Amino acid sequence: MQINFRPSGVCARNITFDRAEDGTISNISFTGGCDGNLKAIAKLCDGMKAEEIVKKLAGNKCGGKSTSCADQFAKALLS
Repeated sequence: MQINFRPSGVCARNITFDRAEDGTISNISFTGGCDGNLKAIAKLCDGMKAEEIVKKLAGNKCGGKSTSCADQFAKALLS
């Protein structure tokens, strides 16, 4: 199932990914934000279970913000 998520409080404008029935995440794509960093996150997380990604990325902050694109991806996986 393809998921589209609109993040809040970060530079990325949209996050899309596929979630398989077993919770495996693939085809991760960020629109906007820090292109190189977000491509790296997408590559590193591809094929991982949602729970594992959330454990690694939830609560990550960007600069003085209370969230980050990685944290918003974790929130997308939890929604």
